[in-house]
Order: sequence, then C-alpha cells, then structure tokens
Amino acid sequence: MFLIGIAGGSGSGKTTFAKKILNRVPESKSGFVALLHQDSYYLASPPQHLRVHGEPNFDHPDAFDWALLKKHLLQLKKGERIEVPLYDYQTNRRTREMIPVGPCKTILMEGIFTLWDPEIRSLFNLKLYLNVEADIRFIRRLHRDVKERGRTLDNIIRQYYDSVRPMHHEYLEPTRQYADIIVGEETDIAADLVAARVNEIISGETRKELNL
Repeated sequence: MFLIGIAGGSGSGKTTFAKKILNRVPESKSGFVALLHQDSYYLASPPQHLRVHGEPNFDHPDAFDWALLKKHLLQLKKGERIEVPLYDYQTNRRTREMIPVGPCKTILMEGIFTLWDPEIRSLFNLKLYLNVEADIRFIRRLHRDVKERGRTLDNIIRQYYDSVRPMHHEYLEPTRQYADIIVGEETDIAADLVAARVNEIISGETRKELNL
C-alpha cells in the first residue's frame, strides 16, 4: 500500500489539493484510493493543559491522538480496514459515528501535523508540504470557519493570534524540511504529477492481481 502525506498550515488548501488528486483518478479505479483526514484524530475531548485564555488549542501536536493514528496507518499498510472517528467541529468532540476506510492500494492523508511525528513520517512513501503565504491561509481559514463551522469573526481572529499563528511558527513550519516535494499556491501541476503516480501504482497492482 502506497501512503502519501500532505502537510501544511491551516488554510493552505490541503483537503482541496488531495481532492484534486482524487479527481484525476479514473472513476473505475476510485475504489483503490482513499482520503484520510488528520482532523479525525483529534483527541476525544480537547486537552485541558493546552488551553489558551480559556480556549482549547487545536494547533498543538498534543491535541491529536497519535497512538490511534499510528495504529490505523499500520493497519492500512497491512491491507486491513479501519474505522475512523468522526469529529464534530461544532462541539469540538468526537461523535459516536465511525467511517470505514480501506483496504485500498493508495491512501492520501492530509493534516497540519502529517509530517510531525517521526514514526508516522517514516510510514509515508511520498511526503508533500503546501507552502502558502500566511495572509492567504488566514483569509481561507476565515471563510471556511464562518461558512462551514459556525464560528464568529471575533472568535476566529482571537484563535488565530492566540494559538494558530504561534503554533504554526513553533511546531508546523519546521516540518517542511521533511517533505519530498514543496508545493506552492498553484497546485494543479503538482496534483497532475502525484495523480499520475497514484494511477501508475493502482494499474501495476491491479495487473499483479490478475497475473498479467
């Protein structure tokens, strides 16, 4: 199983980029590739020790359930199916619902700290980092959180200055050095290249199964 890690700051377009890759996989082969979101692996409830001015800090590495994420990635590598937690951004809690993922030939995993943990980083066959200017990331985050997550303008701005921005500089930005490919704001060419590799892997594995 080929595992692709996509990292980058909040609002850098990780999910959009991953979906561009998926859209370049023929529909007949879409069942061989899946998308995994690191946000699904936020801890069941926000850690109290990370609170900033009384608000949860979702941009610190300790906000994630690394043990479960590693377990699931290893299972996927073995060709097994996993049950991924569903995270509710309105309540900042996991729901009781689980989403089945796998088995498949290729997994795309996107998240701010995809490349942060050394053990998990070593599992990726291809590592990418989306390098997008801070003002663009902030504007994208602002639109997303208001439209999709029901948050207020004041809340988004306060969270950005209290946790998002400082955590990006302290923990996230340094992970760029581990990427095999740095992707800028124009992602179409990069999506073409990664999708070509995904299609090549899927086709090769399918021929092996058919003994062609």
